[in-house]
Amino acid sequence: MPHIQPLDPHVADLIAAGEVVERPASVVKELVENAIDAGATAVTVEIQHGGMTLIRVTDNGCGIAAEEAETAFLRHATSKIRSEYDLEAIGTLGFRGEALAAIAAVSRVDLLTRTADESVGVSVELEGGVVVSREEAGCPQGTTMVVRDLFYNTPARLKFMKKDSAEGAAVFAAVQRQALSHPEVSIRFLRDGRQELLTPGDGQLKSAVYAVLGREMALGLRSVTGSGEEMTVNGFTSLPTCCRGTRGYQHFFVNGRYVKSRTMMAALEEAYANQKMVGKFPGCVLHLTTKLNAVDVNVHPTKQEVKFGSERKVFDAVYYAVRAALEQDQTRPTAVLERPRAHDSVIPNQTRFQTMTAQQYRALTSQGAAEGAPERRHPVRPGLSALERIRTAPLPGERLPLHDYTAPRTPAAPAPVSTPAKPASAPVARTEPEAHTAPAVPEREESAPMNERPVSPTPTHPEPEAKAETAPAAPEVLPPVAEEPEPEPWRLAGEIFHTYIIVEQGERVLLIDKHAAHERMHFDRLKAAGYTPMCQMLLTPVVFTPPAEEGAVLLQNQQLLADFGFEVEDFGGGGLIVRQCPDYVDAGDIESTLSELAGRLLSTGRADPAAARDGVMHTMACKAAIKGGQKNDPHELERVAKAVLSGAVKYCPHGRPVAIELTRSQLEKQFKRA
Repeated sequence: MPHIQPLDPHVADLIAAGEVVERPASVVKELVENAIDAGATAVTVEIQHGGMTLIRVTDNGCGIAAEEAETAFLRHATSKIRSEYDLEAIGTLGFRGEALAAIAAVSRVDLLTRTADESVGVSVELEGGVVVSREEAGCPQGTTMVVRDLFYNTPARLKFMKKDSAEGAAVFAAVQRQALSHPEVSIRFLRDGRQELLTPGDGQLKSAVYAVLGREMALGLRSVTGSGEEMTVNGFTSLPTCCRGTRGYQHFFVNGRYVKSRTMMAALEEAYANQKMVGKFPGCVLHLTTKLNAVDVNVHPTKQEVKFGSERKVFDAVYYAVRAALEQDQTRPTAVLERPRAHDSVIPNQTRFQTMTAQQYRALTSQGAAEGAPERRHPVRPGLSALERIRTAPLPGERLPLHDYTAPRTPAAPAPVSTPAKPASAPVARTEPEAHTAPAVPEREESAPMNERPVSPTPTHPEPEAKAETAPAAPEVLPPVAEEPEPEPWRLAGEIFHTYIIVEQGERVLLIDKHAAHERMHFDRLKAAGYTPMCQMLLTPVVFTPPAEEGAVLLQNQQLLADFGFEVEDFGGGGLIVRQCPDYVDAGDIESTLSELAGRLLSTGRADPAAARDGVMHTMACKAAIKGGQKNDPHELERVAKAVLSGAVKYCPHGRPVAIELTRSQLEKQFKRA
């Protein structure tokens, strides 16, 4: 029978180190957090060989008193908390007093520190958690922590380490997160003697975003600000056209701490519903600030997972803040006429701007409109042609002529008209920065070359649901309203490939994807409360036998299908019978339409009924929209162009942009006229 006995202290320290120190990136994270807690305004991180042979973190914080230098390496020794009540409102990044003890247990550590009250600092050397030497040393105020030969005494851990490049990349990512979480701290990162990051530390989040994520990513972000229920949300989120293929660009922070939160991630992506492409994920840098006692940061050894007192409040705060930022944005992608040269590409950490001359920067910004613009795709969706009634039905808020009898049954309130503003000012050329200064940040994102033309800050269009709910009942006389400036005139210049509408407006030309824009018009109409599709009974019901899973999900959602005009019943033997369908679906295409609807219901309907309804509306809107390659009446094209220019239509339900912009100056450059 095995006997119970206490573990050797060294073995216990190694076990504890396994919870905190997983790889070199874990060491860097803990040391940088300690530096920030010490009030540092500048932190330098240096590594060699991915951090396995050397990690040096230097800060200008308050330092450690000489008599407490050795105590700092004892387990559960901390200056952050004093009593159990402090655990209810933790406002520091570190607090458990395990980081230094865990790091020292598996490495060789050198500590050099001095406080402002002392004239001479102290140097302490430890090996495997044991103090080897201690002596006085001259040094500036602050702390320098050197970690050498990580896991030298635990060879079992060494075999799980990756290549130096991979470990170095993980350290770089950890440093980037700290830079984004505390823009008031200037953070410098050197790998094998080469500087890869330097943030200005000016307290501006956009400066840190520009330095960490790079110019191309920063110019695709829009500001987010929101508050409510004792929470505030601020930061940046990407435009729907700038979404990426992974969630690696999503950065969430709670009270200055980097966290991995499923609640915040779900709220972010829900705000992009019906605006981003399938398989793409938005990027963001979002800071959530709340009461300290409303979040528990002590639920995970790495402190990257937290628990909120109210998940619903957090979800709502993030969702509505991001949704408001997307609704307020009225920019459009810019056409790409020339591919940027290979040496003009922007690297992620932006170190090239530190050695770029003013002339080189001006040359780069003159072609910047072509950098980073989203790649256009022009899929032609197979489907049914919409009937004239559907094509000419008004958008929510659009008034109909008296002779038009195809109006929706519930009238809608008139939509505000947005007025284009003057073009943004030209970018200001930057002078060459010094060798060890952070790259400057443009004063206005709107002045950047790749930015799209903004519009005036008119009231944001409310969602279709709100329009229908607040709409007056067929008013004869509208109340007097304040006179608004006339929108910039435009004209329909034509159509190319029977797919793209050409609109001329002032000094710019818009290319509009008529199918994508018309699909969005139908989708908004379907989402509007009170909209009822016109249905038709079939003289000869359609009978078909779908796959078992598709048939089952269609029968489970009969009421949802009825809302869209389909009457589907079980015909026995696995077959279905359709007795009624919307008037814009031909009888010969009922089977394919229902099959597509079943596929959407299988992928979204089981977990989220609202998502299932949106998925069905995607399909119905696509079926009713005019198709690329189809010949259309000029008046019909004009209606689509009008909806796009008014700002009511920006993205199709699948997230593709509906229009791209081409300026007169871009054309003149192509023809060498400028």
